[in-house]
Amino acid sequence: MRDLRAYVLIVAAAVCRGQDTAAAHLGRGYELIQQQRYDQAATEFRRALEIEPNLPRARYQLAIALFAEGERDESARQFDVVRREAPDNRGAIYFLGRLRLLEGDNDGAIRFFQQIAADPPIPDTGFYLGCALLGSGDTQGAIAALQRAAADSPHDYRIPYRLARAYAIAGRANDVTRAYEKAGALRGEYNKAAAEALQCATAVSSGGDQTACRGLFDPNDPDKLTSLGMIYGQHGAHDKAIQALELASRLDPDSFEIFHNLGLSYFRLRRYDKARPALERAVSLRPAFFGSSALLGAVLFSLKDDAAAYGVLKHARDLDPANSEIMDLLFKTSLALARDRFEARDYPRCIEYLQQAAEANPSDAAVHRRLAQVYDMLGNPASSRRELLVAGQIEGGKK
Repeated sequence: MRDLRAYVLIVAAAVCRGQDTAAAHLGRGYELIQQQRYDQAATEFRRALEIEPNLPRARYQLAIALFAEGERDESARQFDVVRREAPDNRGAIYFLGRLRLLEGDNDGAIRFFQQIAADPPIPDTGFYLGCALLGSGDTQGAIAALQRAAADSPHDYRIPYRLARAYAIAGRANDVTRAYEKAGALRGEYNKAAAEALQCATAVSSGGDQTACRGLFDPNDPDKLTSLGMIYGQHGAHDKAIQALELASRLDPDSFEIFHNLGLSYFRLRRYDKARPALERAVSLRPAFFGSSALLGAVLFSLKDDAAAYGVLKHARDLDPANSEIMDLLFKTSLALARDRFEARDYPRCIEYLQQAAEANPSDAAVHRRLAQVYDMLGNPASSRRELLVAGQIEGGKK
């Protein structure tokens, strides 16, 4: 029976282990971005680019980390490089618009935001387009953009506040009052949700009365539900976490955070069949995040879907080559696939999987002896002798 209790901590295992590969630095950079440690993340992305200069994901993430750190000039330079390599990168266009807006270049910001307004990569694109239009003196254009933004993001209190300013310039006094009232109400809801989350977390962590959490269980608000699910998950109440996160996933099917935490809760309850689709969705939304790939690989291993696990585990290994739990799972999965291919007399594929097993666990002499056997069956005595020699050296070193 495959027991995965030893792998529950995989999600927290992506830490610096001295591996100097572009994939390893990229994976660590993503982890640091999640922790909002942008300065350290930028260092990792820079190192990834030193090793592999043509790595678009690393350059894009470096530019984001620099933006978060307030290093505007260098961030803009990196986003410009991203755009030269991929002119249609909508994320880069969005951030270049934000940078122009911060510099007071409203016309430049408008040109960027208008390119992506029809299909924005980030929900607040319309808000910033409205701000740029208002700053440029196009009050009617700003009102139209902000009204569209309000329809797309009805809980963003910044939008009616900026609309109120636009209405005031346009002389629409009644609309000004209503917009300010709306902004105040939304800001109040935001502050209330933050306070409820703090009270709920305190109650759950202390094991006290959890009525404080009721306000977060809003079936129409994915943000509140996600906060509630994460609070429950962090304190081991995984059934309650799943209830909130399942509702949130239906309201916001493109949220990485929801699906990762939903998969993690199912994983910790060993409900691997339910964890699988949630983690598959999380990986599809953020393929370079080590934690989701590692968990998905462990889930697939548990479900004995070795063919699917093999590819996912190799990807996780590329993100963190020194993670011993992943290497162990990859070793076991490769052996299972090698055994299957051997029984099917598919010896070339058998060799492929045995070589992967040998790479994952270089100290296992039995793998090299099996490789020698298969090479011999394929009429390749030189390779067979080489593998027997390696096996002998390993065994000799253990004496």
